[in-house]
Amino acid sequence: MPSTHATTGFNELPVDRSSLITAFAEALHIAPSELTGQPFAPVDPSASAAHEAIPALRLTLMGITMATPPDRRPPQVPAAVLADRVARANQLYHAAEYGALAAGLPTLLASLHAGVEAAEGPARHELLRLLADAYHPACTLLLKNLGYTDLAFIAVTRAAEAIAELDDPVYSALSGFFHTHVLMSAGSPTQALARATAAANALETHLNSPDAYALLGELHLISATSLTQDRHRAGSTRAEEIRGHLAEAADIAGRTGETRAHHLNFGPTNVGIHQVSLNTELGLHGEAVTAGHGVRPEALAEAPGRQAAFHADLGRSLAHLRGREADAIASLLTAEEIAPQRIHASAPVRSIVEYLNDRPLPAHAARDLRGLTHRIGLPL
Repeated sequence: MPSTHATTGFNELPVDRSSLITAFAEALHIAPSELTGQPFAPVDPSASAAHEAIPALRLTLMGITMATPPDRRPPQVPAAVLADRVARANQLYHAAEYGALAAGLPTLLASLHAGVEAAEGPARHELLRLLADAYHPACTLLLKNLGYTDLAFIAVTRAAEAIAELDDPVYSALSGFFHTHVLMSAGSPTQALARATAAANALETHLNSPDAYALLGELHLISATSLTQDRHRAGSTRAEEIRGHLAEAADIAGRTGETRAHHLNFGPTNVGIHQVSLNTELGLHGEAVTAGHGVRPEALAEAPGRQAAFHADLGRSLAHLRGREADAIASLLTAEEIAPQRIHASAPVRSIVEYLNDRPLPAHAARDLRGLTHRIGLPL
C-alpha cells in the first residue's frame, strides 16, 4: 500500500490534507486514490461486506440505462414501497452502514429504473425524483467514501440523466452539488468549484422553498471545501473566499435551522462541523480545535457519519498540537466508535494514525493507538 507520509529534513509529517494529496497527484499526473491506496483492504466483516457488494453494484451501474428490454425488467414495485426503500438507503448511508447499503443498492436501483420505464406523467416524475434520491447520496457518496471515484462518477451521471427529464432547477442544482463531490474526490478542485458556483448561481433564481435554501447553504459549504484543495489560488485570497462561503452558509442556516432536505444535513450544526474540517484542511489546527468547542455533533442524531467526521477532523488537528497527541487518539477512537466503517475507509485518518505511531505517547494512549492501527488494517 502506498505510504502517505512525507519526509522533510529532520521531521516526518503526515500528508493528511486533501490539498497536499491533490497537489502531489497533479505533479505525478495520477489520481489521488493512487497515492492514498484506496479502496483499502477491509479488516472487519462489516467493511468486507461493503467491498464484496461492489462488483454487483458496478455491473448495475454499467448495465442500467433508461430503456431496459422488457424481458430483463424486474417486477414492478409500488411507488410508496420504493419511497420507503430510498429513505432507508439514505438512512444507512448517514449511519455509515456501508455493507448493508451496498448490498441492497443493485436491486433498489433496478426496481426504480423499471418503475420509471413503466410510468407516465406525474407518476413517472415522482419515480424520477426517487431515482435521483437513490443515487444521491446513498450511491454517489457511498462509492466516493469507499474510494471508488470512477463508480461515483457513473452514479452522478445516471442521476443527471433522470434529472434532465425532470427539468427541475432545484434538482439540477442538486446534481451539481454531487458532481462537485466527485470532482473533488477525483483531484480536480478547480472544476469542482466551477460546478458548485454554477449550481449556486442557477439556484439563487429559484429559491422558492426551505429545501432550496438548504441546498444553497450546502453549495456554499462544498464551495468552501473545494477552495481548501485549490493550491493554485493565493493563500490570502483563498482564505477570504472560504470565510465568505462559511458566512453565507451560517446566515442561511440561521434561517433554516436544522434540516434533512434532499437527504442531507444542512443547518447550524453542519456549518460548525465544516468550520472544524475546513481549518483542518488549511492546516490551521489551533483554529480548528477552537472552532470545535461550540459544536454539538450529537444534534445530528440521524447522521452518525457526520458526527464521526467531526471527531475525526478534530483528532487530526489535535495530533498536530504539541502535547495533545493523547487527546487526538481519544477523538479518533470516538469517531471510530460512532461510525467504524466510515473511519476505517478514511485516507486522512489512516495517515494521521501512521504519524501518531511514530510519536512518543503515554502508555495508555500508545495501547489504544495500537488497537486502532490494527482495526484499520495498518501494520504494527
